[in-house]
Amino acid sequence: MARIFLSLGSNVDAQQNLRLAVRELKDAFGDLRLSPVYRNQAVGFDGDDFLNLVAGCDTDRSVEEIVGIIESIHRLAGRERGDQKFSSRPLDIDLLLYGDLIITDGVRLPRPDVLRYSFVLKPLVDIAADTVHPETRCTVADHWARFDVESHPLHEEGLDLD
Repeated sequence: MARIFLSLGSNVDAQQNLRLAVRELKDAFGDLRLSPVYRNQAVGFDGDDFLNLVAGCDTDRSVEEIVGIIESIHRLAGRERGDQKFSSRPLDIDLLLYGDLIITDGVRLPRPDVLRYSFVLKPLVDIAADTVHPETRCTVADHWARFDVESHPLHEEGLDLD
């Protein structure tokens, strides 16, 4: 069984779409550990603020099965592939970590966003501070301690998605 972490974000009907995503992920994986929800400005384009969180769980499912589940949830929220990389979206779910697996072809694991964006790293630290990043061999808490928080400010929303 592998411990996985997924990032969830939305800036179109964000509360509704994040609730949909959490409900569908619970249906697929059972118990989830959810971080607080954070608000941050859009990155890479001018748009409404995003709401973001990280969900973690244990699973026997393969990476391919997880990607299929993610895509089906995206479709339920009305997201269509082919959207620009940096654009508003009803829902964006990414597989961040799958145990200590490192994959460089296709689905990239660990996802580079873990170390790149505060709205991914901070929620991950909130629920899994002692998790070791498979490539750097440092804990995510160590990465957060060195992160330039001012580069991507975020604010906790206090939103309950359970």
